[in-house]
Order: sequence, then structure tokens, then C-alpha cells
Amino acid sequence: MNGKFIKTIFISILVLFFNLDCSMPEKERKNFKVQVDRFADLEILRYQVPGFEDLSLRQKKFVYYLSEAALSGRDIIYDQNYKYNLLIRKTIYNIVKNYNGANNKNEESYDPVQWKQFMNYAKRVWFSNGIHHHYSTIKIIPEFERSYFKELIYNSNGTFPLNAGESLDEFSQRIIPIIFDPKIDPKRVNLDPNDDIISSSANNYYDGLTKNEVDEFYSSMKDPKDLTPIWYGLNSRLIKKDGKIYEKPWKSDGLYGEAIKKIIYWLNKAKDVAENQKQAKEIDILIDYYETGDLRTWDKYNIAWVTNSQIDIDYINGFIEVYGDSKGIKASYEALVEIKDFEATARMKTLSENAQWFEDNAPIMEKHKRKKVQGITYNVVNVAMLGGDVSPSSPIGINLPNSNWIRSNYGSKSVSLGNITAAYDNARSGGFLNEFVLTNEERIRSKTYGSFAGKMHTAMHEVLGHASGKIEKGVGTPKETLKSYASTMEEARADLFGLYYIMDPILVDIGLIESNEVGKAEYDGYIRNGLMLQLRRLQPGENIEQAHMRNRAFVSHWVFEKGLSKNVIEKKIVDDKTYFIINDYKELRELFGLLLKEVQRIKSQGDYQAAKDLVEDYGVKVDKSLHQEVLDRSEALNIAPYAGFMNPKYELVKDENGNISDIKISYPANFVAQMLYYDEAYSYLPIINN
Repeated sequence: MNGKFIKTIFISILVLFFNLDCSMPEKERKNFKVQVDRFADLEILRYQVPGFEDLSLRQKKFVYYLSEAALSGRDIIYDQNYKYNLLIRKTIYNIVKNYNGANNKNEESYDPVQWKQFMNYAKRVWFSNGIHHHYSTIKIIPEFERSYFKELIYNSNGTFPLNAGESLDEFSQRIIPIIFDPKIDPKRVNLDPNDDIISSSANNYYDGLTKNEVDEFYSSMKDPKDLTPIWYGLNSRLIKKDGKIYEKPWKSDGLYGEAIKKIIYWLNKAKDVAENQKQAKEIDILIDYYETGDLRTWDKYNIAWVTNSQIDIDYINGFIEVYGDSKGIKASYEALVEIKDFEATARMKTLSENAQWFEDNAPIMEKHKRKKVQGITYNVVNVAMLGGDVSPSSPIGINLPNSNWIRSNYGSKSVSLGNITAAYDNARSGGFLNEFVLTNEERIRSKTYGSFAGKMHTAMHEVLGHASGKIEKGVGTPKETLKSYASTMEEARADLFGLYYIMDPILVDIGLIESNEVGKAEYDGYIRNGLMLQLRRLQPGENIEQAHMRNRAFVSHWVFEKGLSKNVIEKKIVDDKTYFIINDYKELRELFGLLLKEVQRIKSQGDYQAAKDLVEDYGVKVDKSLHQEVLDRSEALNIAPYAGFMNPKYELVKDENGNISDIKISYPANFVAQMLYYDEAYSYLPIINN
């Protein structure tokens, strides 16, 4: 055992490891209402920002300017998701603001049932940053009638986004099929290998191209000798016009320029009140990247950002994740502002400090292990603002940067979003445990350790999982080798790393967990979710498309199948209800380790066929009868499958000379009002962006 591992006395109550809002006054915590709205399969929550009031004025300004920068890119994510999203969003805005019947219930056109259906549709569009579901990416079809939508247009004052010389009738004829016809752009992200995943995806990353044309275009740019390759295509739209293919970069004097200029404006103000000179220089590089679109500059920025850990306030801003692109090339706009939670970070520092031990003892091939794991930082943070692709729907953990060579040479930053996790937990109900857990023993273990176990697994996923392993020399990046399966395989690899180690006795030895009951609780929850519960997020007849869902499905189904001979996981039918019972946790851990070894091999060697076989055989297809059973049992519980967040509001306080003397924080509770305000305050792009 590594000499760093000194057996510690477990002096804290277990839950305190992640009790992330403990600094807030008891009365304030108790009176704060987390849940503010519920519609369709969605729930709107609020998060608090503990510690903001304790910041210096300079730090508050930094948070404020970074928050404004984050919100300034709102139009970008809408347009990236679908070329008509801004057209539809602005139409919705005008109806909600100006429909006569909304303020006068005696209006002849007012239909209370259909008006409610329209408002639910509006809120779903705002939640998903467009007309395709944020998770399934399937087009959201309104419940109200086409004729009613036309009536809403005719009976709303204000200005609609009409083309030059276009009448309201012509406008209606143009927009109604886009919204209502299920055959027009049905999926934002299509991963079906039997389809052309580029031309059949509705996202706005490509125009007039096929999958093969995209492959050929970017493969021709690759230099196998380049040890520091840029992420070709990350920040551009690829267009085919008049037989020629070319890129339109997202930059201040290019595509999305007006929004990017506003981002730059606020970043410049943030730079002047940065935490230190290194951070100021780092922001300067980010500004340069936004101005030039140069991907070498983006890499330079990521190196500066990941190596600057001596700060209390940090941020994410840029074109980051590639889940919205079937090819995993183009990145969506994402922004986040965070304040370090010092106590919680100190408690979990042990993970990052001992990352090398975990790497050395991982059940993967020796040649796939990193000889030197470096630069890993792990912080528990409190989110101060969410923007772009992480708003309203937010993750609970983030690990960046995504470039493999930067991670290998300079390290990575992992964060757990403490106040976001706390809000989710606050809103979470125990209904699922009562319905989907068979034994009292498992139910008690889940209630006692489940929440903590999930947070520990997330931490290990982000800190250790994503930072582990290496690609064999001469093998391309996963987006080049594993293609549309790259994201799913990477999430599975990180999940498996955490699953394998959460049952390792070392976690007890170093004082991170009390006993292996924590690991058992996570195994229970993971298998329950992967084999059953996540199916509640799908409509009848759908297969699994989303990368994280595919990951959990294929991991769970693979270990279930491989463990059948030893009855590791048992499927039981009791009173016509299905349950999955883990009989051998030790053996299940071994199976997780075997699968981790294979998934790492696939990534390290770029084995596309093996990745495809794993995902397609275990992670896509859905048992229709089990799916319907899960839907029926879940519906009775009345628990929303998805949740997202409203943001806090920051207001400047100025003295008699007009200087900022303070910044106040408040927590709005009206989702519709916030979305309308965002439409008014942060709309910078044209309806159609070419």
C-alpha cells in the first residue's frame, strides 16, 4: 500500500461529507422552497448560493460579470440545437407577453384547456433550449391544435418575427408545420447506425452534408505525427454549398458574432477583477480565442485554465461538450460560474492526492495505465450561475478539459456541484425505493447510504475515471476511432472505474466511507437504474439514444448476463412486479472490473467494432413489456423523471456617485417570468443565422 495511505479515524457523521449548505442559517434553509414548477415530465427547482454574501466586493463583481457573460450566449445554444429554434422561441415570447386572452379571460379566443397546453409547451421549449426534448432529443409535439396556435397568433399584439412583406397568415403557414409535423426534423441527435446520422439529425452543426462527407473532410486534416492535435471542427458549422465544403467558425466577426461580442464584453470586465494575474491572463487568452476562433488558442486557454487551481471562484465558458453532435465533433455553448466550498473540498482532497494509487491498481492492462497521473484537482463548488447547455438542466459533476493530450500532459479539473446536488436531494422523494426495491434490507441500506453513495461514485467518476488510462501510441482520438460511440464508451469507462473502487476496502482505510455498505448501496442503485428506472424517461416504442443512458444500460445488462451462471443478479417477479436483486456483491465487483478492462482496451486501441457491438447489443434495445411496466409503476408515483433549475438574480447596488457599492442576490420563483426576462435581456442574434 502506498505510504500516503494512513488509516484515519472516521470522526464525522457520514452525511456531513456532502452536506454542502451547512454554512447557511438553519431558518433560511428550512424556509427555502426548492420546487417551484411542474409540467410534462419536468420539474423546475431553485438552488441557493451559500457563501456569496461573504465574498469581497471585488469577488462579487467577478461573479456578476462572469454570470452576465454566461447568459449572453443563450441564443447560441438555441440556434445550435435547431436552425428554427430562435424563430419559435421569439414567437412564443410574443404570444405569452401579448396574447389578449391571457389577461382577459372573457376574450372570445380564450380556451383555458388549450392555453394551459400552450404554456406547458412554451415551458418545455425553454427547458430544452429548443423544440427537441433535452434528453431524448425527440421533437416535442404540442398537445394543442394547429388551429388554436393560429388563433393565438392572430389575437396577440406585439411583433412577430415576420419575413419582409410577410403577412400573419403567411407566417402561420410557414411556422406551423415546423412545430406540429412529426416528420419534419424528428430528432435533434440521431445515433441509429442504419441511418445517415448527419443528414437525419436536426441539429444545426451541418448544412447539406452526409456522414461520409463529414468523415472525409475532417479525416483529411488529421496529422498522425501531431502529438498535440487540435479538436478539428469543434467551434464551427460545416456547410456544403455549390459542391464545395467549408467551415463557418463561431467567433466575434463570424457566426454568432453579436452574442460572442457580448460574451467578450463581460469577460473583459471580469478580467479586471480576476482572482489573480494568472487568471486574468487566462481570461485574456479566452477572449483571444473568441475573437479569432483559433483552436490552438483554445488549447492554450485550456492549459492555462487547468493549471490555475489557486482560486476561490472559477468558471466554464466556451464550446465544450459534443453530445449534441452525432459525430462527437461540434461542441455546444456552455457556461457556469462556481464558488469553492472549502470544507467539502478539503474532505474529498484525498481522492485527487492518491490518484496514482488508484491508477496503478486498476484492473486494466499495464500498457493502458498512466505512469504518472498529474494535475488532477478536485473541488466541491457551489454554482453561482448556469448558462447555455447546462441550463436549465444541469449535471452534478464536471471534468474538463476534454482534449486527451492536455489531460495527459497537464491534468484535469473535476468539480462536484454541491448546491445543485443538494437541491436535487431536497426535491427527491423516497417513492421509487418503496415501489422498485423488494427487500427491506436493501431499502434501509438505500435510505441510509444511497444519496451519499451516489455522490461518492460521482466524485470517483469525475476525479479518477475520466483522468485514468491512456491511448496506445499511434491510435487516434476516440472521436476519430470510436466515432458516434465515443461519448457512451467514455462515460461507461468513468462509471466503471468508480464502481470498481467504491467497493474497495481502501476507501474505508482512508476514511472516505464508513463501510462497504456504501458500495453495496451504489451497486443496488446503479443496477436498479440501469435495468429499470431509467426506462421511465423513454416513450413506448423508443430505443435508448442518449449517451449516458446507453452507458448505464450496457454496463448493467452486460454484468447481468455475464453473472447469470453464478446468479450474481437475480430477476424476481413478485405480485406481477419485476425486481432485480444482487446476490453476490463481490462477484459483481469482479464483473465491473472485467468490463472496465475491456472498455479501456477499446478506447486505448480504437476498436470501433467492439465498441459498436457492446453498445448496440447491450445498451440500445428495450424490453417492451418491462418498459411498459416501469412506465405504469412510475406514473402512479407522480415523480417527474427530469428536473432543472432557475438561476439566482444579481442586482447592482450603487452609491451616490454611481459606483458599485454592493451586489445583492435573490432567488426568483417564477420560471415563466425568468424566461421572458432572459428573452428581453439576452437576445442578440438574428432569427436565422447563416
